[in-house]
Amino acid sequence: MAQRLVRAKGKISKAGIPYKVPEAPHLAERLHAVLATVYLIFNEGYAATDGDSPVRADLCEEAIRLGRLLVRLTPEAEAGGLLALMLLHDSRRTARHSTEGEMIALDAQDRRLWNESRVDEGTHLLRASLGRNRPGPYQVQAAISALHAEAATFAETDWPQIAGLYAALEQMTPSPVVTLNRAVAVSHCGSAEEAFQILDSVAEVLAGYQPLLAARADFLRRLGRDAAAQTAYRAALELTTNAAERGFLEKQLKTLRLGD
Repeated sequence: MAQRLVRAKGKISKAGIPYKVPEAPHLAERLHAVLATVYLIFNEGYAATDGDSPVRADLCEEAIRLGRLLVRLTPEAEAGGLLALMLLHDSRRTARHSTEGEMIALDAQDRRLWNESRVDEGTHLLRASLGRNRPGPYQVQAAISALHAEAATFAETDWPQIAGLYAALEQMTPSPVVTLNRAVAVSHCGSAEEAFQILDSVAEVLAGYQPLLAARADFLRRLGRDAAAQTAYRAALELTTNAAERGFLEKQLKTLRLGD
């Protein structure tokens, strides 16, 4: 990365490229890339892809700081949507792992540990952004996260509405990963077979994608198909580099083995 920065600086200097703030017509097209980069920073902090630490709080806080700055600098609704999304996700940070660093699934989290001030700020920002009548992908994702935050318990989560929002997100930004998330939501609506059909529709394009394998293992476990679930968990483990997530999957696999 250091070498890339040096080369980039050299190229800019040699070409005599001046620094200037883009004119208003060009800001919107550049904003999308900026928002995406900030969200990538947050995601790497929220769920580290490698290493022993499951969360990098420094990256989460930096992304949120940048998000606040963007909201101050631009009236674009999606800037507020992204900040709302990050705040709502981050509100669950403390509850997502045990004191020993073990991953805790959403249905087992102690919701009393969720940060209420971040939930309140996130939902307020979301309402303000939606009020501008310029819906976008970050606002839809924030709405999904808000539904999780508003549910008193996992059982009371409005999964049909979440599935509907993922369907809307698919229309805005078609992506096999979004389809995978819709499948997970549908599975919690009690439609296991429909969820499997959705999952299978992206299985080929997401071959080797760890979250898909982990989702398939969870579906199979909940359906009582233990042997197939064990195979899926092993496949997911082969692609898991985060220590906390690996521990969670190993625990699920061990539980299934004990039930044999």
